[in-house]
This record gives sequence, structure tokens and C-alpha cells, in this order.
Amino acid sequence: MTPRLTLDGLQVRVGERALLGPIDLDLRAGECLGLVGESGSGKSLTVLSLLGLLPPGLKATGTLHLDGRAIALDSKEHRALRGRAIAWMPQDPQASLHPLRTVGAQLCESLRALRGHDARSAQREAIALFQRLQLPEPAALLARHPHQLSGGQRQRVLLALALAGAPQVLLADEPTSALDPRLARETLDLLDQLRRELGLSVLLVSHDLPLVAAYAQRVAILRRGELVERGDATAVFARPAHDYTRELLAAEHLPPPGRAAPGPLLLEVASLGVRYPRAPSPALSEASLQLHRGECLALVGESGSGKSTLGRAVLRLARHGITGRILLDGEDLLAAGTVRLRALRRRIGVVFQDPYASLDPRMRVVDLIAEPLRIHGIGGDASRRTQALGLLADVGLDAGLAQHWPHQLSGGQRQRVAIARALATDPDLLVCDEAVSALDAHHRAGVLALLQRLKRQRGLAMLFITHDFGAARALAERTAVIVDGRITACGPTADILASAARAG
Repeated sequence: MTPRLTLDGLQVRVGERALLGPIDLDLRAGECLGLVGESGSGKSLTVLSLLGLLPPGLKATGTLHLDGRAIALDSKEHRALRGRAIAWMPQDPQASLHPLRTVGAQLCESLRALRGHDARSAQREAIALFQRLQLPEPAALLARHPHQLSGGQRQRVLLALALAGAPQVLLADEPTSALDPRLARETLDLLDQLRRELGLSVLLVSHDLPLVAAYAQRVAILRRGELVERGDATAVFARPAHDYTRELLAAEHLPPPGRAAPGPLLLEVASLGVRYPRAPSPALSEASLQLHRGECLALVGESGSGKSTLGRAVLRLARHGITGRILLDGEDLLAAGTVRLRALRRRIGVVFQDPYASLDPRMRVVDLIAEPLRIHGIGGDASRRTQALGLLADVGLDAGLAQHWPHQLSGGQRQRVAIARALATDPDLLVCDEAVSALDAHHRAGVLALLQRLKRQRGLAMLFITHDFGAARALAERTAVIVDGRITACGPTADILASAARAG
């Protein structure tokens, strides 16, 4: 079959230094090609080159062939394809959708710009697109702002925006990295259906190897800007030829933690309820759990199940509408006054999902790690710096990174910095809220191994909030399942996951 899109000799350079390539790719009509690699491998550079959206200072060379027509990269003819022949579904709908405009206004704007619709026909087409993408109450949904939609709904709005120009080629850039497994499968099922019905050519960029194996007909493996392996997806994953491909596949299969006797009880959550203002029902109801020193408890649930709400309550970030008790070493966090709460918070570290959002881009690494020490008045400048450098070593990072800015680090390095920062006050409890969900398989395995080591060495109690059953299996001795704001099961991780496998 003649390829619909061919990329010949793609290279991306900054000055004289090559960042990517030369690589060759081809994409057939109605085909899904999986582009796989760890952070920094060149996946995003490939996508941005196809779109003609490389940052200033970077130069792409090579030739793009679309339906047999040769087009020079970054030419006027190439830029005219953007949004029309070649469309992009970016990773993060929160960052990609304008927070102050309704999703309908944003979609209608694209329909008018790309396909010449007037206001009325754009509205009709927008409703039809939402119906095709199985969004509920399409006409009412058009009038909502992004924050009023669920994560899965926002991702489908991004897909509607990508389809607005009736493209031939869709670049799906990590479309499921922020979604729980059920929503990820639903999103890719829908994308696969559209591929078959519309004859779309889909470039699926992902670090989730099982999902790529399930949906891509062919796969290309990138490592440090070089294409190291490609071929039929089933054959490549069954019999990988390159060592790097074998490493990626091995990183998906993580060993469970060793058995160790739990220490004394540290955290007890009793009959916890949380109701947000104007919400029709509680976000959390009668939630109870216990966590011992040296133990990891995974809290597993789908998006919107209440797991992050529970984590926020433990951190005292949810301030109103809370009932029940949260006891840290027998002291109720909910009853603590401002001064006492500040002292108790020093004993709790937190690692959030997105280090881009949780690390101040205007601060260097050493200052980011030392900031909790400064906030709590621990030590002087010199001792705080020394402690920060020690923490940098503890999380497996070189001291040479101390003066770097967050944007100069890889995703895995940024998350290790976030962990070092969380450990700065030597906490008893570490709360990890989706701490590995945005990482590729290689970095995910590394961060999970780091958390396991730190838990063991420091005797940390760890509340690990996740939708990733594999991560829970690798880190947690016990797992609690939360559904619609209620904890429905809690027990040894192996038993809980075996039960979930039988049910699903």
C-alpha cells in the first residue's frame, strides 16, 4: 500500500548540534503507527516538526510527502497543512483549552477558520462533532467552560478541535497520560473507531507500551533522537530486536515489594466526609483507613472517585465541608489551630502528579529543595544548601544539577527533585498523588524503585494515590479501592488486584 504521509531524512538541529535524526517514517491511510520512547527521545520534536511548530532556535530539515506531493519542511506550503491535512491532539487539555472561553466558542472558532462555516452552521457542526464523539448533551456542553468538564470530556473536546479541519492525518500526542485506565481505553477505542470510519492516519505518540501494542498496527522506537527499531507492532513487542526496546518492555513488569513487618500506627482516617460547596453529593463519604510507619498504602480509583480529595484532606488543603477525623500519631489534624497545624505539616511531605506545575520555574534546583527548610525556619543558608545537596544525592541525582532550572531537566529528573523537596523536612508521612502517571516506563520504574528504597531506609509511611494498578503492585503492601467517594475494599495488594482482575 502506498503511504499517505512519508517523512524523509528528518533532522532537527540547534546551531550545529543535532537533536533528532536523520529519521524516516511512513504512515498509511487508515493506519495507526505508534511512536514510542522515553522522555527526551525525540517524540515531541518529531510531532512539532510535522506541524511546523518547533520553538525558536530549532531548525528542521527534510522532506514531507503527502499523498505523493513533496513539501519542504517549514515552508509556506507546509504551514498551510496545519489543522487541515495534518491535525494535532495535544497531551494536556488543561493547558490547551482557554480557561475563560466556553468549549463551544473555541470549537466554533476553529470550524469557521478552517472550513469557512458561518456562525449558525459552525454551531450545527460543533453539535454534530460532539455527538459523534459521544459527549453527553452536546448543545448544553458547548456552553460550558473547560473546568466544568471531566478529564475524559476535556480530552474529547481536544479531539473535536483536531477533527474540526477534516484532517487526513492525526497526531495524537500522549492522549491518555492523564487518564485512568478505563477512560484511556474508552478514548483510544473511540480514536480507533474514527480511524476505521474516516480512514484517518493516526500517529499515536505514547509511553504506555501496552496501549500502543493494543491499538497500533506498526510501531517505531525512538532513543536519544535515533530511530532504533520499527515494524509490525505484534512482532516487535513479541520479539524485540534492540536492547533498548527490551529495556522498555522489561520496565513495564515491576517486581512487588519485599515483605516487612509494619511499624506503629501513624495515620488514621476515621469516617471522613468531604462535600464541596454547591456540589449535589459528597466527594467523600465515611472513608476510613489506617497507615503504619514503614508501610505503603495505595489508594486506587478512577478519575472523580474521590482519591485526590482524600489526599487533599490529609494535607489539610480541603478546608471546608469536612467531617470525621484525621489522626497523625493520635493528634487530630482537623482540630489543630494555625500554629500547631504548621508544626504538624512539617511531618508530612507531598509529591504531586505534575512537577512542571509544582516546581517554581524561576528557582534553581538547589533552592527548590531547600525552600521547605526556609519556610519552616530550619538552619541557615549554608546548612540548608548542604542539606539540599545531600537530598539531591539521596534521590540519585548528580550535584551538577543543583544550579539547573526545572525546564533543563527531564521528566524523571524533575519528579526526583520534587521527591527531594518533599523529604527536606524529614517527614514521617509521604503523600504521593499520581506521582508516576505522567512518566514513561523507564522513568516510572526508576521513580518507583527510588520510592521503595526511601520508604525502606527512612521508615516512611506512604499514601500512594494512583489509577495505575502496576505501580500499586510494585510499591504498596496494602491497597484500598475507592469508588464514588466510598472505600469499597482494603487489604493486601496482591489480593485486591487479583479480585479486580476477576471482576474486570
